Amino acid sequence: MGRLEGKITLVTGAGNERGLGAATARRFAEEGAFVYLTDLDTGGAESVAAAIRESGGQAEALAQDVTSEAGWEDLFQAIEKGHGRIDVLVNNAGIAVLKPLTALSLADWEKQNKVNLDSVFLGTRRAVELMRKTGGGGSIVNLSSIGGLVGVPMCGAYGAAKGGVRIFSKVVAMECAAEGIRCNSVHPGMIETAMQDVARSDNPQGFKEIVASIPMKRMGSPLDIANMILFLASDEANYITGGEFVVDGGVTAM
Repeated sequence: MGRLEGKITLVTGAGNERGLGAATARRFAEEGAFVYLTDLDTGGAESVAAAIRESGGQAEALAQDVTSEAGWEDLFQAIEKGHGRIDVLVNNAGIAVLKPLTALSLADWEKQNKVNLDSVFLGTRRAVELMRKTGGGGSIVNLSSIGGLVGVPMCGAYGAAKGGVRIFSKVVAMECAAEGIRCNSVHPGMIETAMQDVARSDNPQGFKEIVASIPMKRMGSPLDIANMILFLASDEANYITGGEFVVDGGVTAM
């Protein structure tokens, strides 16, 4: 029996096969969950879902703009119609625009907060409503970052949004704990995704030096993050809520 056997789950930002969302969706399906996976890139999301189905898993891809309140409502209506409940929500969708303070525009600031923080509020609020309606509890996992824990140069807007995700997750945990609805945040460090390709090509030597500064001397893989999310989503973590889980190879321990 899988660790998420029979659970109805939703993972946002899962349209890139090399990304954290896709890795999480695959692990969930491997452990017996039905996975709704969403992305602005509908084709990418469907490709990930199709691969899951071909491997014997259960998955459905849906288009979603996570910044749209109406879009969240439509999505949860579809989930409720299809399965009647939601057991696990993973708010993974996000963007990063890295600029020094004086180069950061108000539009940059607002966009990153809208995608990285407002979307988490919208999704979490709707998930809690449905979890309360069905009365079976649930798990919400919100993706933050080590940039939401410590100051990282050029991450002013990104760090502010991810720091907001951290505190918001704790508030939700406190409001919902007595109902068996858990909420935790995950804080990745440098992870080998498509986002790193640009940094590597722009400054190969600088990139090597950054990786060398990681205590474990390597970047993490999307699977490292997916396995942490899987644990928090599962009943193995049923006494864990309001926590912040760092997966960074030791960076923030320095």
